Amino acid sequence: MQYIFEFLGLMAVFSIFIVVPGADFAVILRQSIVHGRRAAVMTGLGMGFSLLFHISYTILGLGLIVSQSLMLFSMIKWAGVLYLVYLGIKSFREPGFKINEIEITDADRKPVSVWRCLATGFITNALNPKAVVFFLSLFSTLIHHDTPGLIQFGYGIGMATALVAWFAGVSTFFTVKPVRDRFIASGKWFNRITGAALVGFGIRLALARAAD
Repeated sequence: MQYIFEFLGLMAVFSIFIVVPGADFAVILRQSIVHGRRAAVMTGLGMGFSLLFHISYTILGLGLIVSQSLMLFSMIKWAGVLYLVYLGIKSFREPGFKINEIEITDADRKPVSVWRCLATGFITNALNPKAVVFFLSLFSTLIHHDTPGLIQFGYGIGMATALVAWFAGVSTFFTVKPVRDRFIASGKWFNRITGAALVGFGIRLALARAAD
C-alpha cells in the first residue's frame, strides 16, 4: 500500500507538470501540423524515453551531482538553449503552406523518419536541466529513501506512459481535419509564432539558474 500511495502522489504532481504548455508542447504542436499525427506521436514517444533517462540517473544519484555542479548544469543548459533556438529559427524561416496542401492527407505527405522524430522528442526533453532538478526534488520529496530502485523505476515507467499518452491525445486533437486546416490556413504566421515560442523557451532556459 505504501508504494501505491507513493505512486499516486507522484502522478498527481506529475499530471499538473505535463499539462502545462512548454517547449515539449510547442514541438508536438508543430510536428502535428507540419508532419501529421504519426510524426507527432513518435516525437512524444521520444520524450517518454527521455523521461526514463532523467529518472534513471536521478535514481542513481547523478541528478544530484548535476544539480550541484554549476559547470555541468551550464553545459546542459546551453546545449538545450542552442537546440531550442535552432528549432525556433528553422521554423521561423520556413515558408507558409500552400493553399492546396490543406487537402493533403497524412498518407500523401512526405514521410518523416521515425528515428528523426524520436530523436527530436528525446533531445528536446533531455537537454533541459530544469528536468534534472524537477525529478530530483520530486523523488526526494515524495519517495521514501527505503523504496527499492526497481520500484522507483516502475514509477518512472508509469510517468513516461502518462506523458506519451498525453502527447498522443494532443497529437490526435491537432490533427483532426478542422483543427489542422485552421492552423495550416494561417500559413507563414503559424511558422513564425511557433518559431518565436521555441526561441522564447530557449531564452527563458538561458536565464534560468541552477538554484531556481
